[in-house]
Amino acid sequence: MGFDGSQIQNEIYISGESPWPVSFADWEARAQDALEPGPFDYIAGGAGAEATMRANREAFERRRLRPKMLTGNAARDLSVEVLGVRSPVPFFLAPVGVLSIAHPEGELAVARAAAALGIPLVLSSAASHSIEEVAEALGDTPRWFQLYWVSDPDVAGSLVDRAAAAGYSAIVVTVDTLTLGWRPRDLDHAYLPFREGEGIGQFTSDPVFLERLPVPPEEDVLVAAGTMLAMFPNLKLGWDDLAWLRERTELQILVKGILRGDDAARAFELGVDGIVVSNHGGRQVDGSVAALDALVEVREEVGRDPVVLMDSGIRGGADVVKAMALGADAVLLGRPYVYGLAVGGQEGVEAVLRNLAAETDLTLALSGGSSVRELDSSWIAAS
Repeated sequence: MGFDGSQIQNEIYISGESPWPVSFADWEARAQDALEPGPFDYIAGGAGAEATMRANREAFERRRLRPKMLTGNAARDLSVEVLGVRSPVPFFLAPVGVLSIAHPEGELAVARAAAALGIPLVLSSAASHSIEEVAEALGDTPRWFQLYWVSDPDVAGSLVDRAAAAGYSAIVVTVDTLTLGWRPRDLDHAYLPFREGEGIGQFTSDPVFLERLPVPPEEDVLVAAGTMLAMFPNLKLGWDDLAWLRERTELQILVKGILRGDDAARAFELGVDGIVVSNHGGRQVDGSVAALDALVEVREEVGRDPVVLMDSGIRGGADVVKAMALGADAVLLGRPYVYGLAVGGQEGVEAVLRNLAAETDLTLALSGGSSVRELDSSWIAAS
Protein backbone atom coordinates (compact mmCIF):
# COMPACT_ATOMS: atom_id res chain seq x y z
CA MET A 1 0.00 0.00 0.00
CA GLY A 2 1.33 3.43 -0.97
CA PHE A 3 1.10 6.52 1.22
CA ASP A 4 1.08 9.59 -1.03
CA GLY A 5 0.90 12.58 1.29
CA SER A 6 -0.67 14.91 -1.25
CA GLN A 7 -3.36 12.40 -2.13
CA ILE A 8 -4.24 11.79 1.51
CA GLN A 9 -4.53 15.48 2.35
CA ASN A 10 -6.44 16.20 -0.86
CA GLU A 11 -9.03 13.62 0.19
CA ILE A 12 -9.69 15.77 3.24
CA TYR A 13 -9.87 18.99 1.24
CA ILE A 14 -12.23 17.47 -1.33
CA SER A 15 -14.53 16.02 1.33
CA GLY A 16 -14.89 19.44 2.93
CA GLU A 17 -14.05 18.21 6.43
CA SER A 18 -11.66 16.02 8.32
CA PRO A 19 -13.51 13.04 9.80
CA TRP A 20 -10.78 12.59 12.42
CA PRO A 21 -8.45 14.84 14.39
CA VAL A 22 -5.26 15.73 12.55
CA SER A 23 -2.80 17.06 15.12
CA PHE A 24 -1.43 15.07 18.03
CA ALA A 25 -2.82 17.65 20.45
CA ASP A 26 -6.33 17.21 19.07
CA TRP A 27 -6.11 13.42 19.22
CA GLU A 28 -4.97 13.68 22.83
CA ALA A 29 -7.81 16.07 23.72
CA ARG A 30 -10.40 13.81 22.10
CA ALA A 31 -8.96 10.80 23.92
CA GLN A 32 -9.18 12.65 27.22
CA ASP A 33 -12.85 13.35 26.54
CA ALA A 34 -13.46 9.69 25.72
CA LEU A 35 -11.72 8.15 28.74
CA GLU A 36 -12.09 8.23 32.49
CA PRO A 37 -9.31 10.13 34.32
CA GLY A 38 -7.54 6.98 35.56
CA PRO A 39 -7.11 5.31 32.17
CA PHE A 40 -6.30 8.58 30.39
CA ASP A 41 -3.58 9.56 32.85
CA TYR A 42 -2.15 6.06 32.77
CA ILE A 43 -1.67 6.47 29.01
CA ALA A 44 -0.69 10.14 28.95
CA GLY A 45 1.42 10.41 32.08
CA GLY A 46 5.06 9.86 32.87
CA ALA A 47 7.47 9.45 35.73
CA GLY A 48 7.95 12.07 38.43
CA ALA A 49 7.58 15.65 37.25
CA GLU A 50 7.50 14.36 33.63
CA ALA A 51 10.77 16.10 32.81
CA THR A 52 11.81 13.20 30.59
CA MET A 53 8.64 13.53 28.53
CA ARG A 54 9.41 17.21 28.02
CA ALA A 55 13.04 16.44 27.19
CA ASN A 56 11.94 14.02 24.47
CA ARG A 57 9.98 16.77 22.75
CA GLU A 58 12.66 19.42 23.31
CA ALA A 59 15.25 17.18 21.64
CA PHE A 60 13.14 17.02 18.48
CA GLU A 61 12.34 20.73 18.56
CA ARG A 62 16.00 21.65 19.05
CA ARG A 63 16.99 19.98 15.79
CA ARG A 64 16.02 21.61 12.52
CA LEU A 65 15.76 20.13 9.06
CA ARG A 66 17.94 21.49 6.24
CA PRO A 67 15.81 21.04 3.10
CA LYS A 68 17.49 20.53 -0.26
CA MET A 69 15.85 22.17 -3.28
CA LEU A 70 15.14 20.99 -6.83
CA THR A 71 16.17 17.39 -6.26
CA GLY A 72 13.67 15.92 -8.74
CA ASN A 73 12.02 13.74 -6.10
CA ALA A 74 8.56 13.33 -7.61
CA ALA A 75 8.75 9.64 -6.65
CA ARG A 76 9.52 8.81 -3.03
CA ASP A 77 10.01 5.65 -1.02
CA LEU A 78 9.03 5.50 2.64
CA SER A 79 9.68 1.79 3.04
CA VAL A 80 12.26 0.23 5.33
CA GLU A 81 13.47 -3.28 6.05
CA VAL A 82 14.66 -4.20 9.52
CA LEU A 83 15.95 -7.69 10.32
CA GLY A 84 14.08 -9.08 7.35
CA VAL A 85 10.83 -7.33 8.23
CA ARG A 86 9.62 -4.94 5.57
CA SER A 87 7.36 -1.99 6.36
CA PRO A 88 5.79 0.39 3.82
CA VAL A 89 6.56 3.25 6.23
CA PRO A 90 9.54 3.98 8.49
CA PHE A 91 7.67 3.19 11.67
CA PHE A 92 6.41 0.08 13.46
CA LEU A 93 3.74 0.06 16.16
CA ALA A 94 5.44 0.12 19.54
CA PRO A 95 4.52 -2.35 22.27
CA VAL A 96 2.00 -0.59 24.50
CA GLY A 97 0.45 -2.50 27.35
CA VAL A 98 -3.10 -2.60 28.67
CA LEU A 99 -4.72 -1.29 25.49
CA SER A 100 -8.09 -2.54 26.72
CA ILE A 101 -8.27 0.53 29.00
CA ALA A 102 -8.37 2.66 25.83
CA HIS A 103 -10.91 0.53 23.93
CA PRO A 104 -12.63 -2.80 24.68
CA GLU A 105 -11.08 -4.45 21.60
CA GLY A 106 -7.62 -3.35 22.68
CA GLU A 107 -4.78 -5.10 20.88
CA LEU A 108 -7.16 -6.80 18.45
CA ALA A 109 -8.34 -3.47 17.04
CA VAL A 110 -4.73 -2.30 16.74
CA ALA A 111 -3.70 -5.56 15.07
CA ARG A 112 -6.49 -5.25 12.51
CA ALA A 113 -5.45 -1.67 11.75
CA ALA A 114 -1.83 -2.76 11.34
CA ALA A 115 -2.93 -5.59 9.04
CA ALA A 116 -5.10 -3.26 6.94
CA LEU A 117 -2.10 -1.00 6.27
CA GLY A 118 0.65 -3.61 6.29
CA ILE A 119 2.54 -1.99 9.17
CA PRO A 120 4.45 -4.30 11.55
CA LEU A 121 3.33 -4.57 15.17
CA VAL A 122 5.33 -5.21 18.31
CA LEU A 123 2.98 -6.88 20.80
CA SER A 124 3.32 -6.15 24.51
CA SER A 125 3.63 -8.79 27.22
CA ALA A 126 1.13 -6.68 29.15
CA ALA A 127 -1.66 -7.22 26.65
CA SER A 128 -5.28 -8.05 27.42
CA HIS A 129 -5.50 -10.42 24.45
CA SER A 130 -3.28 -13.43 23.96
CA ILE A 131 -0.28 -13.87 21.71
CA GLU A 132 -2.30 -16.26 19.57
CA GLU A 133 -5.42 -14.07 19.29
CA VAL A 134 -3.37 -11.10 18.13
CA ALA A 135 -1.46 -13.24 15.64
CA GLU A 136 -4.77 -14.37 14.13
CA ALA A 137 -5.94 -10.76 13.82
CA LEU A 138 -2.65 -9.80 12.13
CA GLY A 139 -2.81 -12.53 9.50
CA ASP A 140 0.39 -12.32 7.45
CA THR A 141 1.42 -8.93 8.85
CA PRO A 142 4.92 -9.05 10.38
CA ARG A 143 5.09 -9.02 14.16
CA TRP A 144 7.56 -9.06 17.01
CA PHE A 145 6.87 -9.94 20.64
CA GLN A 146 7.97 -7.65 23.45
CA LEU A 147 9.05 -9.53 26.57
CA TYR A 148 8.78 -8.27 30.11
CA TRP A 149 11.26 -10.72 31.58
CA VAL A 150 9.40 -11.76 34.73
CA SER A 151 11.23 -13.33 37.66
CA ASP A 152 9.79 -16.79 36.98
CA PRO A 153 12.03 -18.12 34.16
CA ASP A 154 9.62 -20.89 33.21
CA VAL A 155 6.83 -18.38 32.59
CA ALA A 156 9.16 -16.10 30.64
CA GLY A 157 10.33 -19.05 28.57
CA SER A 158 6.78 -20.17 27.88
CA LEU A 159 5.87 -16.72 26.54
CA VAL A 160 8.89 -16.83 24.23
CA ASP A 161 8.00 -20.32 22.98
CA ARG A 162 4.40 -19.29 22.30
CA ALA A 163 5.55 -16.24 20.34
CA ALA A 164 7.74 -18.43 18.15
CA ALA A 165 4.90 -20.86 17.54
CA ALA A 166 2.54 -18.02 16.60
CA GLY A 167 4.78 -16.56 13.92
CA TYR A 168 6.47 -13.67 15.75
CA SER A 169 9.93 -13.27 14.25
CA ALA A 170 11.75 -11.48 17.08
CA ILE A 171 11.76 -11.05 20.84
CA VAL A 172 12.10 -7.45 22.04
CA VAL A 173 13.37 -7.56 25.62
CA THR A 174 12.43 -4.41 27.54
CA VAL A 175 15.22 -3.75 30.04
CA ASP A 176 14.16 -0.35 31.38
CA THR A 177 11.06 -1.59 33.22
CA LEU A 178 12.30 -4.23 35.62
CA THR A 179 10.02 -2.54 38.14
CA LEU A 180 7.52 0.30 37.73
CA GLY A 181 8.71 3.89 37.88
CA TRP A 182 7.24 6.52 40.22
CA ARG A 183 4.18 7.81 38.34
CA PRO A 184 2.33 10.54 40.26
CA ARG A 185 -0.71 10.63 38.00
CA ASP A 186 -1.39 6.94 38.59
CA LEU A 187 -0.67 7.27 42.30
CA ASP A 188 -3.06 10.22 42.60
CA HIS A 189 -5.84 8.00 41.25
CA ALA A 190 -4.51 4.88 43.00
CA TYR A 191 -4.97 3.41 39.52
CA LEU A 192 -3.17 0.26 38.43
CA PRO A 193 -5.18 -1.47 35.68
CA PHE A 194 -3.62 -4.88 36.30
CA ARG A 195 -5.42 -5.06 39.64
CA GLU A 196 -8.68 -5.04 37.69
CA GLY A 197 -7.58 -7.87 35.43
CA GLU A 198 -6.59 -5.60 32.53
CA GLY A 199 -3.35 -6.33 30.69
CA ILE A 200 -2.81 -9.86 32.03
CA GLY A 201 -4.16 -11.77 29.03
CA GLN A 202 -0.76 -13.14 28.01
CA PHE A 203 -0.42 -14.69 31.44
CA THR A 204 -3.94 -16.02 32.00
CA SER A 205 -3.64 -17.78 28.62
CA ASP A 206 -0.26 -19.29 29.48
CA PRO A 207 -0.18 -22.94 30.61
CA VAL A 208 2.88 -22.51 32.81
CA PHE A 209 1.47 -19.43 34.53
CA LEU A 210 -1.83 -21.23 35.13
CA GLU A 211 0.08 -23.90 37.04
CA ARG A 212 1.10 -21.19 39.51
CA LEU A 213 -2.52 -20.34 40.40
CA PRO A 214 -4.48 -21.98 43.20
CA VAL A 215 -7.73 -21.40 41.27
CA PRO A 216 -8.48 -20.65 37.59
CA PRO A 217 -8.36 -16.93 36.72
CA GLU A 218 -12.05 -16.86 35.82
CA GLU A 219 -12.82 -17.85 39.40
CA ASP A 220 -10.61 -15.21 41.02
CA VAL A 221 -9.09 -12.57 38.75
CA LEU A 222 -7.53 -10.78 41.72
CA VAL A 223 -5.44 -13.83 42.55
CA ALA A 224 -4.31 -14.07 38.93
CA ALA A 225 -3.46 -10.37 38.80
CA GLY A 226 -1.62 -10.55 42.11
CA THR A 227 0.40 -13.56 40.98
CA MET A 228 1.44 -11.77 37.81
CA LEU A 229 2.34 -8.58 39.67
CA ALA A 230 4.38 -10.56 42.21
CA MET A 231 6.62 -11.93 39.46
CA PHE A 232 6.89 -8.67 37.52
CA PRO A 233 9.75 -6.95 39.41
CA ASN A 234 13.03 -8.51 38.27
CA LEU A 235 15.80 -6.10 39.20
CA LYS A 236 18.27 -8.97 39.51
CA LEU A 237 18.26 -9.41 35.72
CA GLY A 238 21.75 -8.91 34.26
CA TRP A 239 23.58 -8.93 30.96
CA ASP A 240 24.59 -12.56 31.44
CA ASP A 241 20.92 -13.59 31.35
CA LEU A 242 20.80 -12.81 27.64
CA ALA A 243 22.74 -16.02 27.05
CA TRP A 244 19.82 -17.98 28.55
CA LEU A 245 17.40 -16.31 26.15
CA ARG A 246 19.71 -16.94 23.19
CA GLU A 247 19.78 -20.64 24.07
CA ARG A 248 15.99 -20.70 24.55
CA THR A 249 14.99 -19.38 21.14
CA GLU A 250 16.12 -19.14 17.55
CA LEU A 251 14.16 -15.93 17.10
CA GLN A 252 16.03 -12.68 16.63
CA ILE A 253 16.57 -10.72 19.84
CA LEU A 254 16.42 -6.96 20.33
CA VAL A 255 17.04 -5.11 23.59
CA LYS A 256 14.73 -2.15 24.22
CA GLY A 257 15.47 0.67 26.64
CA ILE A 258 19.11 1.48 25.77
CA LEU A 259 20.17 5.08 26.46
CA ARG A 260 23.98 4.89 26.52
CA GLY A 261 26.57 4.14 23.91
CA ASP A 262 28.49 1.75 26.16
CA ASP A 263 25.32 -0.26 26.89
CA ALA A 264 24.59 -0.43 23.17
CA ALA A 265 28.09 -1.70 22.42
CA ARG A 266 27.81 -4.31 25.16
CA ALA A 267 24.48 -5.55 23.85
CA PHE A 268 25.94 -6.11 20.39
CA GLU A 269 29.05 -7.76 21.84
CA LEU A 270 26.71 -10.25 23.51
CA GLY A 271 25.16 -11.10 20.16
CA VAL A 272 21.80 -9.35 20.11
CA ASP A 273 20.40 -8.63 16.66
CA GLY A 274 19.29 -5.07 17.35
CA ILE A 275 18.54 -2.48 20.00
CA VAL A 276 15.80 0.06 20.59
CA VAL A 277 16.92 3.39 21.99
CA SER A 278 14.10 4.35 24.34
CA ASN A 279 13.29 5.92 27.68
CA HIS A 280 9.86 4.27 27.71
CA GLY A 281 8.15 7.47 26.62
CA GLY A 282 9.32 9.18 29.81
CA ARG A 283 7.42 6.73 32.02
CA GLN A 284 10.31 5.23 33.99
CA VAL A 285 13.13 7.61 35.01
CA ASP A 286 12.31 11.27 35.58
CA GLY A 287 15.10 13.57 34.43
CA SER A 288 16.49 10.99 32.01
CA VAL A 289 18.32 11.80 28.79
CA ALA A 290 16.05 12.32 25.78
CA ALA A 291 15.82 9.30 23.52
CA LEU A 292 16.78 11.29 20.41
CA ASP A 293 19.93 12.58 22.12
CA ALA A 294 20.74 9.02 23.18
CA LEU A 295 20.26 7.86 19.58
CA VAL A 296 23.03 10.19 18.44
CA GLU A 297 25.38 8.86 21.14
CA VAL A 298 24.54 5.26 20.34
CA ARG A 299 25.18 5.66 16.63
CA GLU A 300 28.51 7.32 17.30
CA GLU A 301 29.46 4.37 19.53
CA VAL A 302 28.34 1.40 17.42
CA GLY A 303 28.71 2.74 13.88
CA ARG A 304 26.25 2.65 11.01
CA ASP A 305 25.79 -1.07 10.43
CA PRO A 306 24.12 -2.44 13.61
CA VAL A 307 20.33 -2.34 13.72
CA VAL A 308 19.17 0.56 15.89
CA LEU A 309 15.57 1.67 16.30
CA MET A 310 14.22 4.38 18.58
CA ASP A 311 11.04 5.48 20.26
CA SER A 312 9.86 8.09 22.79
CA GLY A 313 8.56 11.46 21.67
CA ILE A 314 7.48 10.72 18.08
CA ARG A 315 4.48 12.96 17.39
CA GLY A 316 4.56 13.86 13.69
CA GLY A 317 6.16 13.26 10.32
CA ALA A 318 8.99 15.71 10.89
CA ASP A 319 9.96 13.72 14.00
CA VAL A 320 10.15 10.53 11.94
CA VAL A 321 12.35 12.21 9.33
CA LYS A 322 14.66 13.70 11.98
CA ALA A 323 15.06 10.37 13.77
CA MET A 324 15.87 8.60 10.51
CA ALA A 325 18.39 11.28 9.60
CA LEU A 326 20.08 10.91 12.99
CA GLY A 327 20.58 7.20 12.58
CA ALA A 328 17.43 5.22 13.30
CA ASP A 329 16.70 2.30 10.98
CA ALA A 330 13.03 2.81 11.90
CA VAL A 331 11.05 4.30 14.76
CA LEU A 332 8.37 2.87 17.01
CA LEU A 333 5.13 4.79 17.40
CA GLY A 334 3.36 4.71 20.76
CA ARG A 335 0.96 7.24 22.29
CA PRO A 336 -0.40 8.66 18.99
CA TYR A 337 -1.95 5.37 17.91
CA VAL A 338 -3.24 4.69 21.42
CA TYR A 339 -5.14 7.97 21.31
CA GLY A 340 -6.53 6.92 17.93
CA LEU A 341 -7.67 3.68 19.52
CA ALA A 342 -9.39 5.52 22.35
CA VAL A 343 -11.19 7.87 19.97
CA GLY A 344 -12.23 5.48 17.22
CA GLY A 345 -11.10 1.90 17.71
CA GLN A 346 -9.57 0.27 14.64
CA GLU A 347 -10.66 3.12 12.36
CA GLY A 348 -9.09 5.66 14.69
CA VAL A 349 -5.78 3.79 14.67
CA GLU A 350 -5.85 3.60 10.88
CA ALA A 351 -6.51 7.34 10.66
CA VAL A 352 -3.53 8.13 12.89
CA LEU A 353 -1.25 5.87 10.86
CA ARG A 354 -2.39 7.18 7.48
CA ASN A 355 -2.00 10.78 8.59
CA LEU A 356 1.47 10.15 10.05
CA ALA A 357 2.52 8.42 6.83
CA ALA A 358 1.16 11.35 4.80
CA GLU A 359 2.98 13.92 6.90
CA THR A 360 6.19 11.91 6.72
CA ASP A 361 5.91 11.69 2.95
CA LEU A 362 5.24 15.41 2.55
CA THR A 363 8.09 16.30 4.91
CA LEU A 364 10.44 14.06 2.94
CA ALA A 365 9.22 15.56 -0.35
CA LEU A 366 9.65 19.15 0.76
CA SER A 367 13.03 18.39 2.31
CA GLY A 368 14.32 17.10 -1.01
CA GLY A 369 14.55 13.44 -0.14
CA SER A 370 13.65 10.53 -2.39
CA SER A 371 13.92 7.78 0.20
CA VAL A 372 13.91 7.72 3.99
CA ARG A 373 16.83 5.32 3.74
CA GLU A 374 19.07 7.98 2.22
CA LEU A 375 18.62 10.42 5.09
CA ASP A 376 21.67 11.24 7.19
CA SER A 377 22.93 13.98 9.48
CA SER A 378 23.48 16.35 6.56
CA TRP A 379 19.70 16.92 6.62
CA ILE A 380 19.90 18.20 10.21
CA ALA A 381 21.18 21.63 11.31
CA ALA A 382 23.82 21.50 14.04
CA SER A 383 22.30 21.96 17.46
